[in-house]
Amino acid sequence: MSADADALLVERAKLGEMQAFEMLVVKYQRRIERLIGRFVRDTDLVADVAQETFIRAYRALPQFRGESAFYTWLYRIAVNTAKKTLADLKRDPVMTESALAAARQDDDETSRPEHELSHNETPEAVLASREIAATVNAAIQALPEDLRQAVLLREVEGLSYEEIASAMNCPIGTVRSRIFRAREAIATRLRPLLDTREGQRW
Repeated sequence: MSADADALLVERAKLGEMQAFEMLVVKYQRRIERLIGRFVRDTDLVADVAQETFIRAYRALPQFRGESAFYTWLYRIAVNTAKKTLADLKRDPVMTESALAAARQDDDETSRPEHELSHNETPEAVLASREIAATVNAAIQALPEDLRQAVLLREVEGLSYEEIASAMNCPIGTVRSRIFRAREAIATRLRPLLDTREGQRW
């Protein structure tokens, strides 16, 4: 249903209806900003890169043929815009813990403030949870870019394997391989904390 609504808005935007494109911007702006925040270290740049992403998307709209979901297409533009910005500034893409934490909080509207503990949460449990999160973040940072992108699209963005293949412009088998390898690398780092056996993943 969402894809159908996007397709309708895209067609109206192609016909010059600016309000239709503005509705797409409103729908995806926060999601795109969270995505860019995983690449761009400087939080002040995130809004600028997001704005540039939507400008590029609007200009390229006539070339959008609907072969993939609109967000998948928009994701690719956002990643390329972030990479170009970083290249222009001679910076490297980096996954920041604060960006991941913000993304998790935004995605979970029912999340409690960190300082509030439920009756079965102990300070030790909270500390262990933060240590695990930091370990996962470090493991993701250490991944090659293609593995990092694939696992983030799957685990954070929730895209299907088909959508990831389209976004990364590679066969679906390659996507599965990259996600498997990324999960294995993360699991290797987590095993000492979780005391899991070989073959078990997070």
